[in-house]
Amino acid sequence: MFEIKQINVAYGESHVIHEVSLTVGANESVAIMGRNGMGKTTLLKSLIGLLPTLSGQILMDGQDLAGMPSYKRVKQGLAFVPQGRMVFPFLTVEQNILTGAEHSGHRTVPDYIYRFFPVLQEMKHRKGGNLSGGQQQMLAIARALISDPKVLILDEPTEGIQPSIIKELAQTLNLLRKERGFAIVVSEQVLSFALDLADRFLVIDRGRIVHAEARAELDQDRVRSFLTI
Repeated sequence: MFEIKQINVAYGESHVIHEVSLTVGANESVAIMGRNGMGKTTLLKSLIGLLPTLSGQILMDGQDLAGMPSYKRVKQGLAFVPQGRMVFPFLTVEQNILTGAEHSGHRTVPDYIYRFFPVLQEMKHRKGGNLSGGQQQMLAIARALISDPKVLILDEPTEGIQPSIIKELAQTLNLLRKERGFAIVVSEQVLSFALDLADRFLVIDRGRIVHAEARAELDQDRVRSFLTI
């Protein structure tokens, strides 16, 4: 189980995340929804250790990860796909994927990654910077998955991706989490993508969780009201 207990995060003197708590069960997918500037990226960066927390706990199976550097959090089972993907443009697809293998012991790309993302196998010798936005997102996800995570954290994964690819990406992630047995925490503004992927929805507004619903009871109009200016 992955738990966040009353974490607070600040940029300098600016307090951005206020007493946020949430629990993510095994194989569960949780969407964190909200407008730009409401704290989604800050929250996710604090979970993986790219930003320090002021206080609170980040628990993986009862072990507190707060205060650990990012690479140790990856070793404990977290994986992060950042906003904008951040692939290495001058490395090949295969080399990009293997940069994420430090803690998993993989020396070659596992077959299941190419099975779920066949385009990456077709382009494994192409440089990452020469891929389309959708292909780069698949590459960034593959690089995270090679660490064999318990929890995959995705920050705005639909940004800059063609609508035709978005639904396919949600379907692939659902199949992956079912087969590989990991949970997902995703920040997102595209409600249709979140509806295809998430079991539970949290809305963040000005650094606080202000609304939470399971997918089966979701009031889509209410969630949309938090996403519009």
